[in-house]
Amino acid sequence: MADRLLVFDMDGVLVDVSESYREGIRQTVRYFTGREITPVYIQDLKNDGGWNNDWALSHQIIGDFGVKVDYATVVAYFQSIFFGDDSDGLVLREKWIAVPGLLEDLGLRYRLSLFTGRLREEAQVTLDRFATHLKFDPVICSDDVTRGKPHPEGLLKIAGGIPYAELWYVGDTVDDARCAKAADARFIGIAAPGSPRRAELSALLASEGAIAVLDDINQINSVLPS
Repeated sequence: MADRLLVFDMDGVLVDVSESYREGIRQTVRYFTGREITPVYIQDLKNDGGWNNDWALSHQIIGDFGVKVDYATVVAYFQSIFFGDDSDGLVLREKWIAVPGLLEDLGLRYRLSLFTGRLREEAQVTLDRFATHLKFDPVICSDDVTRGKPHPEGLLKIAGGIPYAELWYVGDTVDDARCAKAADARFIGIAAPGSPRRAELSALLASEGAIAVLDDINQINSVLPS
């Protein structure tokens, strides 16, 4: 286990965020511009790369529609609907993707870790809801790096703590794939069947060096060494 390090992105890999972060982008853009955008519109931008930060993406879309809003104001609104009040935050719409027993089994063969573009506070809310029994060590969030994906800083921090480990990264965006490549990690892509632009995403992940592109995390044992 010590010489095999399996690192997961959270969003779109361990957690379905179509009704949290992706919906947060849609609602934020609507609030400031009155314009409706589709999941396909968002995915097209994600497939271009460089948009791992959903605050920055929301701010860019708002600006593209000709509305000038301070970045901090966009962030504040996004976070207000993401966390909500009591039981109405978008974060509570998230669904855990891994079937019971999958990660526990993987933990017997690999050291499990997380590298996510979430703030630690955001990641902890979801881990506390779904994964209190699981051990991810370390957990690297956006608070822990100075340069976000596709820069490999987060993966390199994880790898640096376990020298000479065989490093795998599981992600669902072109930025994840490029991050893995820059960190010299083996990359497994996720492109859910219901995802917008799935065919384009699968091809992009493969072109960036994915050893496999899976429908979801529950197929991972089909491509990992036994």
